Amino acid sequence: MATKQIIVLNVNGDDHEILVKPQQTLLEVLRETLGFTGTKQGCNEGSCGACTVLVNNKPTLACSTLAVAAVGKEIMTIEGLAGQDGTLHPIQKSFVENGAIQCGFCTPGMVMSTKSLLDRNPNPSEEEIKEGLSGNLCRCTGYAKIIKAVKAVAAG
Repeated sequence: MATKQIIVLNVNGDDHEILVKPQQTLLEVLRETLGFTGTKQGCNEGSCGACTVLVNNKPTLACSTLAVAAVGKEIMTIEGLAGQDGTLHPIQKSFVENGAIQCGFCTPGMVMSTKSLLDRNPNPSEEEIKEGLSGNLCRCTGYAKIIKAVKAVAAG
């Protein structure tokens, strides 16, 4: 039987002291312990990108990352993008305005990957956008509107 341990995770700028099992994934802790349900559980195998969060500003699959591995790092979820007053981040607004959401299940992961891409490259080409989002699967939109949304926010 695994022994639980207390860890501190910095999520969206706030420290959270929590009790975890060593084998608990970051996804489990974010959703079930801390209530950040914007991060979605898709394939649970690291293939779909629905669980993408930023860890030290890098897209990270929360389903295949142990929570204990995130100690001492900055974690940002989709909830951390919007303003404290609920104002949408420009990326979120662009996704809405360009119809880049349908069922919305992949959207948090797509948005987080887009944030990381635009932080590294504020004016990506279409090929760079495709590469930046390559770890995220969408079964509804066909990607054209997602790419359009990323282009629109990049053009700013």
